[in-house]
Amino acid sequence: MLIRVWVSSILLLLVVFVAGCKEDVSDLTQPMAGSSDVEQWHPMALSENQLRLWRQNCALCHVGGNGGAPRLGHFEEWQPRLLKGNSVLLANTIEGFNYMPPLGYCMACEKEDFSALIGFMTGEVK
Repeated sequence: MLIRVWVSSILLLLVVFVAGCKEDVSDLTQPMAGSSDVEQWHPMALSENQLRLWRQNCALCHVGGNGGAPRLGHFEEWQPRLLKGNSVLLANTIEGFNYMPPLGYCMACEKEDFSALIGFMTGEVK
């Protein structure tokens, strides 16, 4: 069972990364299902290092929603958190919140990395 979960997670990550390689990203700027006309998905560029940090840390919970973590690309799961503001999201990430440990397992992340990673997962442009 655990192997099936890992294989599914890896396949999902590969789909996300392959989709990110396409040249036409116009469909990524269209409103996401469940979002209002004003709220739109905006891809946020991550540095190569930040993408590596995301894969090694954030993806562990934010791909499958482990421990109640809001999933990447599911705006409806992020919306209650976004309403609290980015400063609260950043503080919760650094200090830990609910099942997320302090620093979200990312001991190598700097404050700027956390801000970029949060923006990437929530679809917000910084």
